[in-house]
Amino acid sequence: MVGSRMPVEVNGIGFGGQDFVVIAGPCAVESEDQILRTARFVAGLGAQMLRGGAFKPRTSPYSFQGLGAEGLELLAAARRATGLRVVTEVMATGQVETVAAVADMLQIGSRSMHNDELLAAAGETGKPVLLKRGMTATVEEVADAAELLRARGCPGVVICERGIRTFGAATRNTCDIAAVALLQKMTGLPVIVDPSHATGRADLVAPVSKAAVAIGADGLIVEVHPEPPAALSDGRQSLSFPEFRDMVEELQPHLATWRETRARAHALAR
Repeated sequence: MVGSRMPVEVNGIGFGGQDFVVIAGPCAVESEDQILRTARFVAGLGAQMLRGGAFKPRTSPYSFQGLGAEGLELLAAARRATGLRVVTEVMATGQVETVAAVADMLQIGSRSMHNDELLAAAGETGKPVLLKRGMTATVEEVADAAELLRARGCPGVVICERGIRTFGAATRNTCDIAAVALLQKMTGLPVIVDPSHATGRADLVAPVSKAAVAIGADGLIVEVHPEPPAALSDGRQSLSFPEFRDMVEELQPHLATWRETRARAHALAR
């Protein structure tokens, strides 16, 4: 369906239409207080979905690996408290059923994009999937991974540009902003941007978010933490509450233009 748009609905939240979806929350669920404070704060600023890892893929075996099933329970509690839909990562086929029982949307992380068995299992749950582009994946490869999910019954796939590895070392990854528009045209699927992982720097999250809005991305997924210096993972790239509030305010005039552009495109397509 190249050239046509395929909006994705996540329990009433629409990607790829006339709403710009903001997903916000910590890299990992650390405690009840942390996730509830964050969920209430981001919901108050208009975020529609909550992110937070219950199972965390980490390079070092000595790093925080997540709370597992307890983390899922805390995400469910945050949803009950705020109404935010929940997206969280599934790392292995053995976790798919457990995560799908709680999450409104499953996340396939960058490390897992090439795991065809996991993609198939996630697709068969009937839940929408947030597919993060692999750190060394071409646009063709991430498009193929999205097609595999759809072929296995996934009702909706949202692709996430989260930065790729290049020779540059100034940022954690290189945000391939052109891939947003390219993947939208290639696949017809919604494409969002993860400025937190794309840069690895909290001070660059807002500027890259503006670029995402300008190029016509369908949303953002941003890491937010009550106390980034104390975060058990990815504190350097997480926004504090005041920083997230400032970013949301800065984005408003850009989002107004985004909505006008989407409305015109919708009218022309009718």
